[in-house]
Amino acid sequence: MTRKLLAGASLLVFSFAGSALAQDAGQTEATETATASNAEIVVTAQFRAQNLQDTPLAITAVSGELLAARGQTNVTEITAQAPNVTLKPQGQELGPGIIAFIRGVGQTDPNFALEPGVGMYIDDVYLPTLTGSLLDLTDLDRVEVLRGPQGTLAGRNSLGGSIKLYSKKPTGSNTGSLEATYGRYNRLDLRGLFDLKLADNLFMRVAGVTKNIDGYVKRLDYALTHPGTNVPTFAQGADPELGTLGGQSYAAGKISLRWQPTETIDINLSGDYTRERNEPGANVLLYANTSAVFDGPNATFTGGRPFLQGTNGAGVPLNCAFVPNGVNSCDTITGYDRRFISYATYVDPARPDSQMPFKPAFTEPKSDLDNYGLALTIDIDLSDQLKLKSITSWRKYTAEWSYDSDGSPIANNNLNQIQKNKQWSQELRLSGKVLDDALDFTVGGFYFDTRGTYTGRINLNYAGIDFLHGPDPTPAKNKALFANFTYALAEGANLTGGIRQSWDEKDYGYVRRNPDLTPIQGPCNFFLGAPTAGPVGLGNQPNCLLFGLNGLTAQFRDSRLDWRIAADYRFSPDFMAYAQVSTGYRAGGVNPRPFFPSQATAFTPETITAYEVGFKSDLFDRKLRVNVSAFFNDYKNIILSSVNCLDLATAGPGGSSQATPCLRPSNVGSAHVKGFEVETLIRPTEYFTIDGSVSYLDFQYQNVDTLSTGVTLNDVTPYTPKWKAAVGVQYDIPDVLNGVVTARVDGAYQSEIFTEAANLRSLAVSSTVPANGPVTPSPFSNAGGGGPITTLRLSNRIAPYFLANARLGWQSDAKDWGVTVEVQNLTNKYYFLTLLQEAFGAGTASGQPGRPRTWSVSVRRTF
Repeated sequence: MTRKLLAGASLLVFSFAGSALAQDAGQTEATETATASNAEIVVTAQFRAQNLQDTPLAITAVSGELLAARGQTNVTEITAQAPNVTLKPQGQELGPGIIAFIRGVGQTDPNFALEPGVGMYIDDVYLPTLTGSLLDLTDLDRVEVLRGPQGTLAGRNSLGGSIKLYSKKPTGSNTGSLEATYGRYNRLDLRGLFDLKLADNLFMRVAGVTKNIDGYVKRLDYALTHPGTNVPTFAQGADPELGTLGGQSYAAGKISLRWQPTETIDINLSGDYTRERNEPGANVLLYANTSAVFDGPNATFTGGRPFLQGTNGAGVPLNCAFVPNGVNSCDTITGYDRRFISYATYVDPARPDSQMPFKPAFTEPKSDLDNYGLALTIDIDLSDQLKLKSITSWRKYTAEWSYDSDGSPIANNNLNQIQKNKQWSQELRLSGKVLDDALDFTVGGFYFDTRGTYTGRINLNYAGIDFLHGPDPTPAKNKALFANFTYALAEGANLTGGIRQSWDEKDYGYVRRNPDLTPIQGPCNFFLGAPTAGPVGLGNQPNCLLFGLNGLTAQFRDSRLDWRIAADYRFSPDFMAYAQVSTGYRAGGVNPRPFFPSQATAFTPETITAYEVGFKSDLFDRKLRVNVSAFFNDYKNIILSSVNCLDLATAGPGGSSQATPCLRPSNVGSAHVKGFEVETLIRPTEYFTIDGSVSYLDFQYQNVDTLSTGVTLNDVTPYTPKWKAAVGVQYDIPDVLNGVVTARVDGAYQSEIFTEAANLRSLAVSSTVPANGPVTPSPFSNAGGGGPITTLRLSNRIAPYFLANARLGWQSDAKDWGVTVEVQNLTNKYYFLTLLQEAFGAGTASGQPGRPRTWSVSVRRTF
């Protein structure tokens, strides 16, 4: 199949080459400057400035002007048009960050112990975690999305690809702009920038943005909206609305200085700061099935130990009554849009006892981020043929977020987490041309040092534990030497090669304490023979299951050599074809979240070898651009996280289960991944533009560790659609009120995806399923919650969906005024961005719905 795919792509290459040559025979030589029909974008993916169409890579480049035309304001939005690329905002459980996958390679977990499979960069500065990577697109020159391993060009953790944002540099133009936006959900955005000439060789640019919008999922008090039930109220008065989820309060600013002391030296210094004070991410409950009781009777042996004691003294089970919408709902609420409701309280009302003494517990609903840094880039022309670049950066962030994923007043699973990171990096590049300019080369070195800590109040009533995780230190270093060259074999023919040697170091320390900072005592009395109801029943020490983890340390050391070979040939000024082979890797590590010592396991680096062919063409007097790539990836030792440690079902003392709770990264197996990507830009007339893309990906595991991870040969990696497609249509109408009216519609399609390593299309679960035990083995840690729906459906699949956006704008001929009206999610599609499946442990599954249809009006003034 792979040979057929590559052979077909090669045939397509030469078919287009023939037509391009025939077309070129009757044309004059094309110019290398931008034309009215097809403006060019210059990229630096190979360490040197190149026209996008001259770069032998699968790359999507989006200019700042096109970002504005599409109304795209954060990095996740650009990937709707990028083939085989998935970026999603993290769900509530993982805070202010992103989920990133390219060609089936990526990561969902932002913890420092796991490296992202997609490299994120701002002005060539590497961002090491998914947290803090949900970037705003203010004042950008361009975005480059590179698909396929960037092992030699970008280094560590870019084996899926990399996403690079490049800011506009100060020019001393003495210009600026202000823009205000108002829209549905009280959206209010303000953006501004100005560029000043401070001296003949010193320039400054200042940009700032604030974004505020209300949440779109309502948090309701269950008791007030369901009078007469056994559920107590958590409201402060008669108002049933406790708050909302998904609201945003964002502010960011950047100051850039550019000094050119001589014609051969260019120094750019920038400082930026981002402050987010958001609500928790939007989250709705989709599945609930747990009895919601702690193990064993209460202290007086007169009844159970419920998570929530009802108004009549009996426990309240977590079942379909708290699921507001969908096939697993038996909720009776009226008067609200049930698709956007949560009964989350961020309160744990459990009554304290000797085994769970740290109750009740309260969590502030929030998702906060403070992210700031400095960057210094120095470019020196040592001669006409030799250039030196230095990139120095220091960054720091603190993120704090909470989540109440059970979406109910029953505190099944409440967490508050804090992640801090401080990093320093230095990169040097020496670039030049030799052999009469036939050989273009870059050699250099990279050093990266990061110091991160993770702290959390981990309140897992479903597991009978409530403890303080951390602060866990995770210092890491990466060093690399690299070289990249391009040799002109003949007119229009080039051979490119690259090599990169990397060295990785990472340490991890485990700190586990009780919430009052006292040491965790153990082993559990149950394991010593005490007649308790299991290790979390009364008579055991609090959190004794975690005994033995505190003070443990682990480390990871490795080195890696990556390489790339590429060849390209320009058949005509309008057609270039290329082929390449490249490698990449993602560093290994150790499980950062073991709930038992048996889960403190290591995972090895994952690697990829990628084969790719493609062509780039501008046809019919540059009115049609078609870029095509086809690839085959040999993907080994794939690192994904499991929510059920199946191999530890009998690993505890006396054969007890240590399978859940579990959030363990493992090497799940190896796979072959193949596919193709097509991008096009059509401009039939001066005022009419169509851009589009389509991609296909076939992911096939070759071997898997089903016993440990639950992954089967038929599964695919998370957030990996088989098909993606996008189209944008824009029409400009000149001479309207001394300006230009622009109408634009964008649409994007995504086929089904799964959100966990072990794909679950649909599983029937009894609402009276027994809890796992020696007598009744079960994949579920807790007994079912009962309720009128006897058979529930469990899934981690997001169905295919199509989204459309529309914009209508006017800009004056002088380009000093502009007005835009925009509608997003034009068809008011109900869809999910992410899912969180915790059914086997917590007994719940929830999801992050996308915003319903919204509108906005923007006014822009340029001066």
